[in-house]
Amino acid sequence: MPYLGSEETVKELKRALSNPNVQSDRLRYRNVILRVIRFMTQGLDMAPLFMEMVKASATVDIVQKKLVYLFMCSYATLKPDLALLAINTLLKDCADPNPMVRGLALRNMCNLRMPGISEYIQQPILSGLRDKASYVRRAAVLGCAKMQNLQPNAEIDGAVVNELYGLLRDQDPVVMVNCLRALEEILKKEGGVVINKPIAHHLLNRMKDLDVWGQSEVLTFLLRYRPRCHSELFDILNLLDSFLGSSHSGVVAATTRLFLSLGSALPAVQSGALERARGPLLAACNAQSRELRFVALCHVQQVLRSLPGHFGAHYKKFFCSYSEPNYIKFRKMEILVELVNDENVGTVLEELRGYCTDVSPELAQAAIFAIGNSKPALESGASPACFPVTVGLQNNSSSLNCFAFLLDAWVSEVESGNVSKHAFSI
Repeated sequence: MPYLGSEETVKELKRALSNPNVQSDRLRYRNVILRVIRFMTQGLDMAPLFMEMVKASATVDIVQKKLVYLFMCSYATLKPDLALLAINTLLKDCADPNPMVRGLALRNMCNLRMPGISEYIQQPILSGLRDKASYVRRAAVLGCAKMQNLQPNAEIDGAVVNELYGLLRDQDPVVMVNCLRALEEILKKEGGVVINKPIAHHLLNRMKDLDVWGQSEVLTFLLRYRPRCHSELFDILNLLDSFLGSSHSGVVAATTRLFLSLGSALPAVQSGALERARGPLLAACNAQSRELRFVALCHVQQVLRSLPGHFGAHYKKFFCSYSEPNYIKFRKMEILVELVNDENVGTVLEELRGYCTDVSPELAQAAIFAIGNSKPALESGASPACFPVTVGLQNNSSSLNCFAFLLDAWVSEVESGNVSKHAFSI
Protein backbone atom coordinates (compact mmCIF):
# COMPACT_ATOMS: atom_id res chain seq x y z
CA MET A 1 0.00 0.00 0.00
CA PRO A 2 1.55 3.35 -1.02
CA TYR A 3 2.20 6.02 1.56
CA LEU A 4 -0.21 8.94 2.01
CA GLY A 5 0.68 11.73 -0.40
CA SER A 6 2.82 9.55 -2.69
CA GLU A 7 0.79 10.52 -5.78
CA GLU A 8 1.54 14.21 -5.28
CA THR A 9 5.21 13.37 -4.70
CA VAL A 10 5.39 11.37 -7.93
CA LYS A 11 3.75 14.18 -9.90
CA GLU A 12 6.16 16.72 -8.46
CA LEU A 13 9.19 14.58 -9.31
CA LYS A 14 7.84 13.89 -12.80
CA ARG A 15 7.54 17.63 -13.48
CA ALA A 16 11.08 18.18 -12.18
CA LEU A 17 12.57 15.39 -14.33
CA SER A 18 10.81 16.78 -17.44
CA ASN A 19 11.80 20.40 -16.76
CA PRO A 20 14.39 21.57 -19.35
CA ASN A 21 15.86 24.02 -16.83
CA VAL A 22 16.53 21.17 -14.39
CA GLN A 23 17.94 18.94 -17.14
CA SER A 24 20.41 21.63 -18.20
CA ASP A 25 21.78 21.90 -14.66
CA ARG A 26 23.63 18.63 -14.02
CA LEU A 27 23.78 19.03 -10.24
CA ARG A 28 20.05 19.84 -9.90
CA TYR A 29 19.17 16.98 -12.22
CA ARG A 30 21.22 14.54 -10.15
CA ASN A 31 19.63 15.77 -6.92
CA VAL A 32 16.15 15.12 -8.31
CA ILE A 33 17.21 11.58 -9.28
CA LEU A 34 18.61 11.11 -5.77
CA ARG A 35 15.21 12.07 -4.36
CA VAL A 36 13.57 9.46 -6.59
CA ILE A 37 15.93 6.77 -5.33
CA ARG A 38 15.44 7.89 -1.71
CA PHE A 39 11.65 7.65 -2.00
CA MET A 40 11.98 4.29 -3.76
CA THR A 41 14.00 2.86 -0.87
CA GLN A 42 11.40 4.22 1.58
CA GLY A 43 8.66 2.18 -0.09
CA LEU A 44 6.96 4.72 -2.35
CA ASP A 45 5.96 3.45 -5.78
CA MET A 46 8.13 5.32 -8.28
CA ALA A 47 7.25 3.07 -11.23
CA PRO A 48 5.31 5.88 -13.06
CA LEU A 49 8.65 7.69 -13.47
CA PHE A 50 10.20 4.83 -15.46
CA MET A 51 10.15 6.65 -18.81
CA GLU A 52 11.68 9.83 -17.39
CA MET A 53 14.41 7.84 -15.62
CA VAL A 54 15.30 5.96 -18.81
CA LYS A 55 15.79 9.31 -20.54
CA ALA A 56 18.02 10.41 -17.66
CA SER A 57 20.47 7.59 -18.45
CA ALA A 58 21.65 9.48 -21.54
CA THR A 59 24.47 11.25 -19.73
CA VAL A 60 28.23 11.11 -19.32
CA ASP A 61 27.91 11.43 -15.52
CA ILE A 62 28.87 8.01 -14.07
CA VAL A 63 27.14 8.70 -10.74
CA GLN A 64 23.87 9.59 -12.47
CA LYS A 65 24.10 6.46 -14.62
CA LYS A 66 24.54 4.28 -11.53
CA LEU A 67 21.44 5.79 -9.93
CA VAL A 68 19.35 5.36 -13.07
CA TYR A 69 20.53 1.77 -13.56
CA LEU A 70 19.57 0.98 -9.96
CA PHE A 71 16.09 2.34 -10.61
CA MET A 72 15.69 0.43 -13.89
CA CYS A 73 16.80 -2.89 -12.38
CA SER A 74 14.36 -2.44 -9.50
CA TYR A 75 11.30 -1.75 -11.67
CA ALA A 76 12.06 -3.71 -14.86
CA THR A 77 10.03 -6.72 -13.67
CA LEU A 78 7.06 -4.46 -12.82
CA LYS A 79 7.17 -2.68 -16.18
CA PRO A 80 8.04 -5.37 -18.74
CA ASP A 81 6.56 -3.32 -21.59
CA LEU A 82 8.87 -0.40 -20.82
CA ALA A 83 11.83 -2.58 -19.81
CA LEU A 84 12.71 -3.01 -23.47
CA LEU A 85 13.67 0.68 -23.49
CA ALA A 86 16.00 0.02 -20.59
CA ILE A 87 17.55 -2.94 -22.41
CA ASN A 88 18.17 -0.86 -25.52
CA THR A 89 19.79 1.85 -23.40
CA LEU A 90 22.03 -0.69 -21.68
CA LEU A 91 22.97 -2.35 -24.98
CA LYS A 92 24.00 1.04 -26.31
CA ASP A 93 26.11 1.72 -23.22
CA CYS A 94 27.83 -1.69 -23.58
CA ALA A 95 29.54 -0.24 -26.67
CA ASP A 96 30.52 3.05 -24.97
CA PRO A 97 34.18 4.12 -25.33
CA ASN A 98 34.47 4.50 -21.55
CA PRO A 99 35.28 1.06 -19.97
CA MET A 100 33.59 2.09 -16.72
CA VAL A 101 30.33 2.70 -18.58
CA ARG A 102 30.68 -0.58 -20.50
CA GLY A 103 31.28 -2.60 -17.33
CA LEU A 104 28.52 -0.83 -15.41
CA ALA A 105 25.99 -1.38 -18.20
CA LEU A 106 26.91 -5.05 -18.58
CA ARG A 107 26.70 -5.69 -14.83
CA ASN A 108 23.26 -4.08 -14.54
CA MET A 109 21.96 -5.79 -17.65
CA CYS A 110 22.80 -9.15 -16.06
CA ASN A 111 20.88 -8.05 -12.96
CA LEU A 112 17.61 -7.62 -14.87
CA ARG A 113 15.15 -10.34 -13.89
CA MET A 114 12.56 -10.59 -16.63
CA PRO A 115 11.47 -13.23 -19.17
CA GLY A 116 13.56 -13.53 -22.31
CA ILE A 117 16.46 -11.45 -21.03
CA SER A 118 18.99 -14.18 -21.89
CA GLU A 119 18.79 -13.56 -25.63
CA TYR A 120 19.71 -9.90 -25.07
CA ILE A 121 22.63 -10.39 -22.68
CA GLN A 122 24.38 -13.33 -24.38
CA GLN A 123 26.20 -11.34 -27.06
CA PRO A 124 27.31 -8.47 -24.75
CA ILE A 125 28.69 -11.04 -22.29
CA LEU A 126 30.69 -12.84 -24.98
CA SER A 127 32.03 -9.50 -26.20
CA GLY A 128 32.85 -8.51 -22.63
CA LEU A 129 34.95 -11.66 -22.11
CA ARG A 130 37.31 -10.40 -24.84
CA ASP A 131 37.26 -6.73 -23.78
CA LYS A 132 40.58 -4.98 -23.29
CA ALA A 133 39.51 -3.46 -19.95
CA SER A 134 39.80 -5.76 -16.94
CA TYR A 135 36.77 -4.15 -15.26
CA VAL A 136 34.55 -5.21 -18.17
CA ARG A 137 35.99 -8.75 -18.15
CA ARG A 138 35.26 -9.06 -14.43
CA ALA A 139 31.61 -8.16 -15.00
CA ALA A 140 31.34 -10.42 -18.06
CA VAL A 141 32.73 -13.47 -16.24
CA LEU A 142 30.21 -13.14 -13.42
CA GLY A 143 27.54 -12.49 -16.03
CA CYS A 144 28.14 -15.98 -17.42
CA ALA A 145 27.13 -17.47 -14.08
CA LYS A 146 24.06 -15.22 -13.87
CA MET A 147 23.05 -16.20 -17.41
CA GLN A 148 23.22 -19.86 -16.39
CA ASN A 149 21.04 -19.15 -13.35
CA LEU A 150 18.40 -17.56 -15.56
CA GLN A 151 18.16 -20.84 -17.51
CA PRO A 152 19.07 -23.61 -15.05
CA ASN A 153 17.69 -26.37 -17.29
CA ALA A 154 19.41 -25.15 -20.45
CA GLU A 155 22.33 -27.05 -21.96
CA ILE A 156 25.75 -25.84 -20.87
CA ASP A 157 27.48 -23.84 -23.59
CA GLY A 158 30.85 -25.53 -24.15
CA ALA A 159 32.27 -22.46 -25.87
CA VAL A 160 31.59 -20.31 -22.81
CA VAL A 161 33.15 -22.93 -20.50
CA ASN A 162 36.29 -23.12 -22.65
CA GLU A 163 36.48 -19.33 -22.72
CA LEU A 164 36.31 -19.20 -18.92
CA TYR A 165 38.99 -21.88 -18.54
CA GLY A 166 41.17 -19.79 -20.85
CA LEU A 167 40.58 -16.68 -18.74
CA LEU A 168 42.02 -18.47 -15.71
CA ARG A 169 45.36 -17.25 -17.08
CA ASP A 170 44.16 -13.64 -17.32
CA GLN A 171 46.62 -11.02 -16.12
CA ASP A 172 44.05 -9.51 -13.76
CA PRO A 173 43.83 -11.60 -10.55
CA VAL A 174 40.19 -10.65 -9.92
CA VAL A 175 39.21 -11.98 -13.35
CA MET A 176 40.96 -15.26 -12.50
CA VAL A 177 39.08 -15.69 -9.20
CA ASN A 178 35.78 -14.69 -10.84
CA CYS A 179 36.37 -17.40 -13.45
CA LEU A 180 36.68 -20.01 -10.69
CA ARG A 181 33.43 -18.79 -9.15
CA ALA A 182 31.60 -18.76 -12.48
CA LEU A 183 32.83 -22.22 -13.54
CA GLU A 184 31.86 -23.62 -10.13
CA GLU A 185 28.33 -22.27 -10.59
CA ILE A 186 27.94 -23.33 -14.22
CA LEU A 187 29.38 -26.84 -13.72
CA LYS A 188 27.86 -27.57 -10.29
CA LYS A 189 25.76 -30.44 -11.67
CA GLU A 190 28.96 -32.01 -13.04
CA GLY A 191 30.93 -31.63 -9.82
CA GLY A 192 32.23 -28.09 -10.25
CA VAL A 193 35.44 -26.74 -11.74
CA VAL A 194 38.19 -29.27 -12.50
CA ILE A 195 41.60 -28.52 -10.97
CA ASN A 196 44.34 -30.36 -12.85
CA LYS A 197 48.11 -30.03 -12.50
CA PRO A 198 48.66 -27.02 -14.85
CA ILE A 199 45.74 -25.12 -13.31
CA ALA A 200 46.84 -25.94 -9.74
CA HIS A 201 50.42 -24.79 -10.33
CA HIS A 202 49.20 -21.63 -12.07
CA LEU A 203 46.90 -20.79 -9.14
CA LEU A 204 49.71 -21.39 -6.65
CA ASN A 205 52.07 -19.09 -8.53
CA ARG A 206 49.43 -16.33 -8.64
CA MET A 207 48.54 -16.51 -4.95
CA LYS A 208 50.66 -13.49 -3.99
CA ASP A 209 48.79 -11.29 -6.49
CA LEU A 210 45.39 -11.98 -4.90
CA ASP A 211 43.67 -10.19 -2.06
CA VAL A 212 42.89 -12.14 1.13
CA TRP A 213 39.40 -13.13 -0.04
CA GLY A 214 40.73 -14.39 -3.35
CA GLN A 215 43.47 -16.34 -1.55
CA SER A 216 40.89 -18.01 0.70
CA GLU A 217 38.80 -19.08 -2.30
CA VAL A 218 41.75 -20.37 -4.31
CA LEU A 219 42.99 -22.38 -1.31
CA THR A 220 39.54 -23.96 -1.03
CA PHE A 221 39.56 -24.95 -4.70
CA LEU A 222 43.07 -26.42 -4.36
CA LEU A 223 41.67 -29.02 -1.95
CA ARG A 224 40.48 -30.88 -5.06
CA TYR A 225 44.00 -31.43 -6.39
CA ARG A 226 46.21 -34.34 -5.33
CA PRO A 227 49.96 -34.19 -6.06
CA ARG A 228 51.32 -37.14 -8.02
CA CYS A 229 54.57 -37.56 -6.08
CA HIS A 230 56.26 -36.50 -2.85
CA SER A 231 58.52 -34.06 -4.67
CA GLU A 232 55.52 -32.17 -6.06
CA LEU A 233 53.80 -32.33 -2.67
CA PHE A 234 56.70 -30.66 -0.85
CA ASP A 235 57.04 -28.04 -3.60
CA ILE A 236 53.39 -27.10 -3.04
CA LEU A 237 53.82 -27.05 0.73
CA ASN A 238 56.86 -24.77 0.39
CA LEU A 239 54.82 -22.35 -1.73
CA LEU A 240 52.02 -22.34 0.85
CA ASP A 241 54.28 -22.05 3.90
CA SER A 242 54.29 -18.24 4.00
CA PHE A 243 50.48 -18.07 4.08
CA LEU A 244 50.41 -19.84 7.46
CA GLY A 245 51.70 -16.56 8.89
CA SER A 246 49.10 -14.38 7.18
CA SER A 247 47.47 -11.60 9.19
CA HIS A 248 44.05 -12.66 7.91
CA SER A 249 42.44 -15.47 9.89
CA GLY A 250 40.50 -16.79 6.88
CA VAL A 251 43.70 -17.31 4.89
CA VAL A 252 45.38 -19.03 7.84
CA ALA A 253 42.38 -21.36 8.31
CA ALA A 254 42.21 -22.22 4.60
CA THR A 255 45.98 -22.81 4.40
CA THR A 256 45.94 -25.02 7.50
CA ARG A 257 43.06 -27.02 6.08
CA LEU A 258 44.99 -27.54 2.84
CA PHE A 259 48.12 -28.57 4.77
CA LEU A 260 46.11 -31.14 6.74
CA SER A 261 44.55 -32.48 3.56
CA LEU A 262 47.77 -32.73 1.55
CA GLY A 263 49.73 -34.11 4.49
CA SER A 264 47.18 -36.76 5.49
CA ALA A 265 49.88 -39.43 5.22
CA LEU A 266 52.51 -37.26 6.94
CA PRO A 267 51.67 -36.68 10.64
CA ALA A 268 54.76 -34.52 11.13
CA VAL A 269 53.56 -32.11 8.44
CA GLN A 270 50.11 -31.90 10.00
CA SER A 271 51.41 -31.22 13.52
CA GLY A 272 53.83 -28.62 12.16
CA ALA A 273 51.01 -26.81 10.36
CA LEU A 274 48.88 -26.79 13.50
CA GLU A 275 51.83 -25.45 15.49
CA ARG A 276 52.30 -22.61 13.01
CA ALA A 277 48.58 -21.80 13.02
CA ARG A 278 48.35 -21.61 16.81
CA GLY A 279 49.40 -17.95 17.06
CA PRO A 280 46.95 -16.58 14.46
CA LEU A 281 44.19 -18.77 15.89
CA LEU A 282 44.74 -17.37 19.40
CA ALA A 283 44.72 -13.85 17.96
CA ALA A 284 41.38 -14.56 16.27
CA CYS A 285 39.97 -15.75 19.62
CA ASN A 286 40.45 -12.18 20.89
CA ALA A 287 39.23 -10.39 17.76
CA GLN A 288 36.78 -7.49 17.97
CA SER A 289 34.15 -9.32 15.94
CA ARG A 290 32.13 -11.67 18.13
CA GLU A 291 31.31 -13.90 15.19
CA LEU A 292 34.99 -14.27 14.33
CA ARG A 293 35.79 -15.09 17.96
CA PHE A 294 33.14 -17.81 18.04
CA VAL A 295 34.38 -19.40 14.80
CA ALA A 296 37.98 -19.30 16.07
CA LEU A 297 36.91 -21.02 19.31
CA CYS A 298 35.19 -23.74 17.28
CA HIS A 299 38.43 -24.26 15.37
CA VAL A 300 40.33 -24.51 18.65
CA GLN A 301 37.99 -27.26 19.79
CA GLN A 302 38.56 -29.14 16.52
CA VAL A 303 42.32 -28.91 16.99
CA LEU A 304 42.09 -30.13 20.60
CA ARG A 305 40.30 -33.28 19.43
CA SER A 306 43.38 -34.34 17.48
CA LEU A 307 46.04 -32.68 19.66
CA PRO A 308 44.87 -32.59 23.31
CA GLY A 309 46.64 -29.94 25.33
CA HIS A 310 47.85 -28.10 22.22
CA PHE A 311 46.79 -24.77 23.77
CA GLY A 312 47.59 -25.79 27.38
CA ALA A 313 50.19 -23.07 27.89
CA HIS A 314 47.70 -20.41 26.77
CA TYR A 315 44.70 -21.45 28.87
CA LYS A 316 44.28 -17.92 30.26
CA LYS A 317 43.38 -16.73 26.76
CA PHE A 318 40.09 -18.61 27.22
CA PHE A 319 39.02 -16.89 30.43
CA CYS A 320 35.66 -15.20 29.93
CA SER A 321 35.23 -11.45 29.79
CA TYR A 322 32.24 -9.79 31.44
CA SER A 323 31.07 -8.13 28.20
CA GLU A 324 31.13 -11.29 26.09
CA PRO A 325 27.84 -12.91 25.05
CA ASN A 326 26.86 -16.20 26.66
CA TYR A 327 27.38 -18.30 23.53
CA ILE A 328 31.08 -17.36 23.55
CA LYS A 329 31.37 -17.96 27.30
CA PHE A 330 29.85 -21.44 26.93
CA ARG A 331 32.40 -22.31 24.25
CA LYS A 332 35.31 -20.98 26.32
CA MET A 333 34.26 -23.03 29.34
CA GLU A 334 34.17 -26.17 27.21
CA ILE A 335 37.72 -25.44 26.08
CA LEU A 336 38.92 -24.71 29.61
CA VAL A 337 37.66 -28.11 30.75
CA GLU A 338 39.78 -29.77 28.06
CA LEU A 339 42.88 -27.79 29.07
CA VAL A 340 42.82 -28.67 32.81
CA ASN A 341 46.03 -30.32 34.07
CA ASP A 342 48.05 -30.65 37.29
CA GLU A 343 49.72 -27.27 36.84
CA ASN A 344 46.71 -25.06 36.13
CA VAL A 345 43.87 -26.91 37.89
CA GLY A 346 43.69 -24.49 40.80
CA THR A 347 43.60 -21.39 38.60
CA VAL A 348 41.04 -22.85 36.18
CA LEU A 349 38.72 -24.06 38.94
CA GLU A 350 38.88 -20.70 40.70
CA GLU A 351 37.96 -19.02 37.40
CA LEU A 352 35.04 -21.41 36.87
CA ARG A 353 33.91 -20.77 40.42
CA GLY A 354 33.45 -17.09 39.56
CA TYR A 355 31.15 -18.05 36.70
CA CYS A 356 29.04 -20.20 39.05
CA THR A 357 27.58 -17.07 40.65
CA ASP A 358 26.80 -15.32 37.37
CA VAL A 359 23.50 -13.46 37.08
CA SER A 360 22.56 -15.74 34.19
CA PRO A 361 21.20 -19.05 35.59
CA GLU A 362 22.13 -20.88 32.38
CA LEU A 363 25.73 -19.69 32.58
CA ALA A 364 25.98 -20.52 36.29
CA GLN A 365 24.67 -24.04 35.69
CA ALA A 366 27.01 -24.51 32.74
CA ALA A 367 29.98 -23.50 34.92
CA ILE A 368 29.09 -26.09 37.58
CA PHE A 369 28.56 -28.73 34.91
CA ALA A 370 31.99 -27.78 33.51
CA ILE A 371 33.58 -28.44 36.90
CA GLY A 372 31.72 -31.74 37.21
CA ASN A 373 32.69 -32.82 33.71
CA SER A 374 36.33 -31.95 34.24
CA LYS A 375 37.50 -35.54 33.90
CA PRO A 376 41.16 -34.53 33.49
CA ALA A 377 40.94 -32.84 36.89
CA LEU A 378 39.52 -35.97 38.48
CA GLU A 379 42.05 -38.27 36.88
CA SER A 380 44.93 -36.05 37.95
CA GLY A 381 43.86 -36.12 41.59
CA ALA A 382 42.47 -32.62 41.51
CA SER A 383 39.24 -33.54 43.29
CA PRO A 384 40.44 -32.14 46.64
CA ALA A 385 40.71 -28.79 44.87
CA CYS A 386 37.34 -29.17 43.12
CA PHE A 387 35.32 -29.99 46.21
CA PRO A 388 36.07 -26.93 48.36
CA VAL A 389 35.49 -24.70 45.34
CA THR A 390 31.94 -25.97 44.85
CA VAL A 391 30.89 -26.73 48.42
CA GLY A 392 30.26 -23.04 49.00
CA LEU A 393 27.71 -23.04 46.19
CA GLN A 394 25.26 -25.44 47.82
CA ASN A 395 23.24 -22.56 49.30
CA ASN A 396 22.70 -21.08 45.86
CA SER A 397 19.13 -22.09 44.94
CA SER A 398 19.75 -21.77 41.20
CA SER A 399 22.65 -24.19 41.40
CA LEU A 400 21.30 -26.97 43.63
CA ASN A 401 20.45 -29.31 40.76
CA CYS A 402 23.85 -28.82 39.21
CA PHE A 403 25.54 -29.32 42.56
CA ALA A 404 23.70 -32.63 42.97
CA PHE A 405 24.90 -33.63 39.51
CA LEU A 406 28.44 -32.72 40.51
CA LEU A 407 28.32 -34.90 43.60
CA ASP A 408 26.92 -37.80 41.56
CA ALA A 409 29.77 -37.43 39.10
CA TRP A 410 32.38 -37.60 41.82
CA VAL A 411 30.69 -40.54 43.54
CA SER A 412 30.71 -42.46 40.26
CA GLU A 413 34.41 -41.68 39.89
CA VAL A 414 35.06 -43.07 43.39
CA GLU A 415 33.04 -46.22 42.70
CA SER A 416 34.90 -46.81 39.45
CA GLY A 417 38.22 -46.56 41.29
CA ASN A 418 39.52 -43.57 39.36
CA VAL A 419 39.65 -41.43 42.53
CA SER A 420 40.28 -42.43 46.11
CA LYS A 421 37.36 -41.90 48.50
CA HIS A 422 39.77 -40.20 50.92
CA ALA A 423 40.34 -37.48 48.36
CA PHE A 424 37.01 -35.88 49.32
CA SER A 425 37.72 -35.59 53.04
CA ILE A 426 37.38 -32.03 54.22
